[in-house]
Amino acid sequence: MTSSDLTELEKAIEKVVDIFFKCAAQEGNKSTLTISEFKELVNHQLPNLMKNVENLDEKMRSLDVNNDQELKFGEYWRLIGELAKEIKKEKAGKKK
Repeated sequence: MTSSDLTELEKAIEKVVDIFFKCAAQEGNKSTLTISEFKELVNHQLPNLMKNVENLDEKMRSLDVNNDQELKFGEYWRLIGELAKEIKKEKAGKKK
């Protein structure tokens, strides 16, 4: 299946995955995010959605469920889920 065959939602999911692997490939294990890769991802790809997060080291620790100082894709996906929930809350609040 080519990208042109994908729906908008499928393209969005593919983009989330692509960004993870692009950032993870910068140093160390190519399938996990180090703290510096995580910070770069947040600063370049999530500056608006995470502008209220004061301590990225602490945020990473909260996502790093196995405490290996790296984020596997599933741990990163938890962050995406959290952000999606916040967007949903915001949109639901505007509809009232």
